[in-house]
Amino acid sequence: MRVTPARLGPPGPPPWPGHAYPLGATVDDEGTNFALWSDGAEGVELCLFDDDGRQQVISLDQSNEHVWHGYLPGVGHGQRYGYRVRGPWAPEIGKRFNLAKLLLDPSARAITGELTPSDIVTDHVPESDDRRDNRDSAGFVPRSVVVRDSFDWGGEQRPRIAWNKTVLYELHVKGFTQRHPRIPEHLRGTYAGLAHPTAIEHLVSLGITSVELLPVHQFVSEPFVANKGLSNYWGYNTIGFFAPHAAYSSSGSLGQQISEF
Repeated sequence: MRVTPARLGPPGPPPWPGHAYPLGATVDDEGTNFALWSDGAEGVELCLFDDDGRQQVISLDQSNEHVWHGYLPGVGHGQRYGYRVRGPWAPEIGKRFNLAKLLLDPSARAITGELTPSDIVTDHVPESDDRRDNRDSAGFVPRSVVVRDSFDWGGEQRPRIAWNKTVLYELHVKGFTQRHPRIPEHLRGTYAGLAHPTAIEHLVSLGITSVELLPVHQFVSEPFVANKGLSNYWGYNTIGFFAPHAAYSSSGSLGQQISEF
């Protein structure tokens, strides 16, 4: 799914001060606390997106030990967001701040949308590493998602299998389930497919006690791969270490991937 190009909506209300920790978006019954670490930033803008791609820009004016933060009442689970960070443009010393480029939250628990290969995504003019590119990248990049991270484990307990009886099986979520003839077709290639009784039965029949998954954090395809009409299969190109890869979800990408995982 390609994200909808952003259109500027009305400015949002000023946030409450909130807290510097934990990092990321932390939701409660009344709203969400946003906290972003940036060493060198001179200002941070939080961008909230609605279903039509309209963008509401809210300045996070509170900063504590390089963490920019604010609390927004009424913002909850499923809200799509990103950041724009103001600061110096000095590539020669590694400072490449650019308000035109929409950034993911590095602590996001869920990510939706895909990265569309384009030189607009980069922070510099393609012909020169030294000139800042002022084209807006919002229509070409994914969004972070606010999620209420709760799951009822129903009394489930760790199996605590002794190491001398442990048999590890490394597998690829999509590859293992995509061509399994007894996994329902609509669940193939997904976390739910891996949890299907047929998949569990097969692993147990082999004597497997534990599985080790190949990358399941959110990742993107490299531009030279995407431009060939292909996609990154193995997942070693992450854009979100704390977000389960949404393409492996059978139920949705606005937080549903977390519960399914």
